[in-house]
Amino acid sequence: MKTLTEQKQKISPNGNPVKTNGKSTGALKKQQWNYSKSIEDQKHIKLKSEYDLFIGGKWVKTKKYFETINPSNEEVIAKVAYASESDVDKAVKTAERAYDKVWSKISAKDRGKYIFRIARILQEKAREFAVIESMDGGKAIKESKTVDIPLAIAHFFYYAGWADKLDLAFAGRKVSSIGVAGQIIPWNFPLLMAAWKIAPALACGNTVVIKSAETTPLTLYKLAEVIQEAELPEGVVNIISGDGMTGAAIVNHPKTKKIAFTGSTEVGKIIMRQIAGTDKKITLELGGKAANIIFEDAPLDAAIEGIINGIYFNQGHVCCAGSRLLVQESVKDIVIKKLKHRLQSLKVGDPLDKNTDVGAINSKMQLNKIKELVQIGIDEGATFYQSQCELPSRGYWFRPTFFSDVAQSHRIANEEIFGPVLSILTFRTPAEAVEKANNTFYGLSAGVWTDKGSKIFKTLSKIRAGVVWSNTYNKFNPASPFGGYKESGFGREGGRHGLAAYLK
Repeated sequence: MKTLTEQKQKISPNGNPVKTNGKSTGALKKQQWNYSKSIEDQKHIKLKSEYDLFIGGKWVKTKKYFETINPSNEEVIAKVAYASESDVDKAVKTAERAYDKVWSKISAKDRGKYIFRIARILQEKAREFAVIESMDGGKAIKESKTVDIPLAIAHFFYYAGWADKLDLAFAGRKVSSIGVAGQIIPWNFPLLMAAWKIAPALACGNTVVIKSAETTPLTLYKLAEVIQEAELPEGVVNIISGDGMTGAAIVNHPKTKKIAFTGSTEVGKIIMRQIAGTDKKITLELGGKAANIIFEDAPLDAAIEGIINGIYFNQGHVCCAGSRLLVQESVKDIVIKKLKHRLQSLKVGDPLDKNTDVGAINSKMQLNKIKELVQIGIDEGATFYQSQCELPSRGYWFRPTFFSDVAQSHRIANEEIFGPVLSILTFRTPAEAVEKANNTFYGLSAGVWTDKGSKIFKTLSKIRAGVVWSNTYNKFNPASPFGGYKESGFGREGGRHGLAAYLK
């Protein structure tokens, strides 16, 4: 099988296919967009060359370290500790002591004050966190500054307010904390996912051992510095890093009483098998293949922006990305025409450039996975279209892409690509739209676009997804619960529902 690059070069020397398996993409003439660079200053950030484990409020050396790479230029940012099974054991036992002797005994009001203090310090350091998040993860700085960091701060503020109101949250029921929560976060939203997990756990009176993803550990370790500055009692939050073996040690440790995992469905299934027969509570937020439904009466210009935000936000590294676009047949042509035009204005490049819309793919491994699945889509006969933007010479990059003429049987219509790749399917009736939207292993999110309120409510009431947006996409609020159905996991994070997972 030819590689994607070979296929493109065979079809078009400029890297923009005009025919794929006999189907013309009708590529638009390239538009000239001239941007003056506006690079976010890095001088104000403070990064160490090496990060140890954060256990018991102190930095702890270990035997093994690994490098974290800037995906936009492939340069090493720092060396980071790899937590062994014995390191995990130390972290969990430290968290248990902190729970027994300190955190479970202080007043709920004081717990709230500590969480509030973390939020305030994060607020003061927001710019630094945004730059580090973009450097380590590859996401555009305007997304880090306007979405990731503000939302993370908002979650700490929100749960600080709940700490002394748990009796009101669950009226008529007596609630108590669980103990040590083991938490494993992904690489697509490192600080935000940490906030989703740490804040409610602390508010409910639990202590935490949290593991960062291998490719994006830096903002979690910067959060450790914030925790020190907030003078949180030693051992209440313990931060470690490593790979799947480190995560497995957290899951299997007999003293972790709650597991919170965000990541792939495959790993989620493994965790389920590992905790079977134990008394551990668990929440899983896993993969997605969300349907974004465009009815013929939708406000199309607004819907195009919703499509862009739904799939190209954070390079498509989003579990709830609207990666399946379901368009009513009568407006298919105009939607595709507008989408092609809009793709040409997306700027791909340096994540620290404020003009950048689509940053770098998080890792070489993820880039190869995206290329493999796109090649499969081409081989299956779907019509391929890709923006014509120039890419930097170094780093991991992939142009915003979509497939039209996609069949429900195609792998690209069913498998999570986790990149800036959209699959477009069509439907004729609302009933068919709902049927196709639900015809997936996943059930994390969906979107509905129409100017008829009754159609919105009728459609969303039949869609089997944890979150459904109407006439918008990817809008989050700490008071709103988030989670999935089917192979997208179970349990909810955010809102009052997010407290229940950390209480008994």
